[in-house]
Amino acid sequence: MKLPFDDKKFLFLLFAIAIVLVLEVLSIIGIQLPMPYAPFIFATFILAIGYKVIWSGTKALLILNFSNINSLMVIAVVGAFHLREFPEAAVLVVLYVLGERLEDIGIENSKSALDELVSKAPKTAFVKTQNEFIPIEKILVGTIIQVKPGEMIPLDGIITSGETTVDEAAITGEPIPKDKYTGDNLFAGTLNKNGFIEIETTKLSVDTTFSKIVRLTFEASANKSETQKFIQQFAKYYTPAMVFLSVLLFIVPVFVLGKDFNHWLQQAITLLVIACPCALVISTPVAIYAAIGNASLKGALVKGGKYIEALAKVKAIALDKTRTITFGNPIVSDVVPLNGISREELLACTAGAEVFSEHPLAQAMVDASRKEGFEPHKTEAFKSIMGKGAIARCLVCEDETIYVGKLDFIKEYQHTDNETEKIVEQLSLQGKTSVVVSFGNGVAGIIALMDEIKPDSAAALKELEAMNIEPVMLTGDSEKAANYVARQVGIKKIFGNMLPENKSEKIKELLQQYENVAMVGDGINDAPALAQSTVGIAMGAAGSDTAIETANIALMNDKLSLIPFLIRLSKKTLHRIKLNTIGAIVVKLIFIILAFFGYSNLVFAIAADVGVTLIVIMTSLNLMKFEPLKVNK
Repeated sequence: MKLPFDDKKFLFLLFAIAIVLVLEVLSIIGIQLPMPYAPFIFATFILAIGYKVIWSGTKALLILNFSNINSLMVIAVVGAFHLREFPEAAVLVVLYVLGERLEDIGIENSKSALDELVSKAPKTAFVKTQNEFIPIEKILVGTIIQVKPGEMIPLDGIITSGETTVDEAAITGEPIPKDKYTGDNLFAGTLNKNGFIEIETTKLSVDTTFSKIVRLTFEASANKSETQKFIQQFAKYYTPAMVFLSVLLFIVPVFVLGKDFNHWLQQAITLLVIACPCALVISTPVAIYAAIGNASLKGALVKGGKYIEALAKVKAIALDKTRTITFGNPIVSDVVPLNGISREELLACTAGAEVFSEHPLAQAMVDASRKEGFEPHKTEAFKSIMGKGAIARCLVCEDETIYVGKLDFIKEYQHTDNETEKIVEQLSLQGKTSVVVSFGNGVAGIIALMDEIKPDSAAALKELEAMNIEPVMLTGDSEKAANYVARQVGIKKIFGNMLPENKSEKIKELLQQYENVAMVGDGINDAPALAQSTVGIAMGAAGSDTAIETANIALMNDKLSLIPFLIRLSKKTLHRIKLNTIGAIVVKLIFIILAFFGYSNLVFAIAADVGVTLIVIMTSLNLMKFEPLKVNK
């Protein structure tokens, strides 16, 4: 976080405030600067520190724009000079400028993590063919660039030579570096830790994932929350109304009731000062920026304050199954040897037949065999039958022919008994895919596969239910597969066999029932549902341009646990905004009432206004430290 004390201008401002406050205290105890020097000395302070405020306010007054906060400051300074309260006028300006500067620092700090990344991002890349550094905006797709250990990766690309470990925290929020090998994808803005690598670029500099994150995060300020829009609109009417009340507070007592001119002028000026809606106006943007900055550090790209606000109101959350609750990669879940065949023989022989296949199920069985230490048997004469299975001849098992595939496919070549059919049916009821294997006579065994559930899915969904948010599964997979996964993670409402348009229609129904509904998907086939929902959340968006563009919130890693964290952060942010707003209004009401009774004090009014502004900023920035719940394992 950027400290204000590192800023020389801020230190100069603090020094000026200290001098002005000392002169104010001396004035209160009766020690004042001699005339005619006092007005010139204090005017110098006012112009040196607050020249921008005075100039902006003067221009606003010339066109009778009383909704400009700075116009109130000019009126207050002129009135204070008329009352010969020169120290008060100076205190008013320097403390107001302090409040503005603190607001700027608050927003800068909430963006500082991203700013730091932008400043560190490489501006050039070493191009192999030209043997020199070239500006990244001039490098075309397909160019080979070289990156040394310890350097930032300048462009998205694929490793063509070398291996390394890459810190991807800037993109995914993951603190643990990942090992990368030839053929792996890399993102611009990530750190090459320890290996010399050559990369073939896959995107121009303006199209990299990192560039999109930076652009969309900075553009997020345009998507203001409804609260922020209301307060800014309210301030436009509130400020002129307070000017009108100040005029009445001066005219009625003085010209109607015959009260003291200077005393009621001072009360009117005090009312103008406390009327400045500084803390009120900044209560929302600083909190929103802090929340968005925190989310970015955790690996979530939020495209604006209105989505922070919307997420806090969500009552139901629809989730795709594949690549959202599950990894989308099949794994072997059951190995059932039959007819006296050993587990090793079943796995090794099946893997030998499937080692030639590129089908995901085949690769999962090969991986499972090797994971258990069984090297796939050598085979030949491999033949794949589309949609049914595969045939190969094993060179280890006495030249036996291996048949691997669906039960109906095996029945074409071998006799199957009731036990085999019962096992397949039972596995099917669990949402698992059965691969029946035969070599020799009869069925050698059954291997079941399922989509691997992410380790944090169940805990994340339990946390959502604890927040009274109803999880609903919308999946294109079968009802059986959907029900099995839903039981594992605790989802009670399940809708299977859904096409993208069906998901979109279901979101409409959920919106009617719950009013505010979030949709979580992979951002490609779920795009219609994401667009239809109150808040669309894309999972694992680091590798998907579609996901980043389509969703309102893009999770740059595959962590479902980020969603309950984001909802808690959103609720905390709205709670903070409400407290800040109520606090600012209460302080203003107190001093407005005191002013109408003639007991208000200009210095105290200024101190209170700046104090509330400071509290609003500091409590809002505290949202940057908001952390996910710690789950006991």
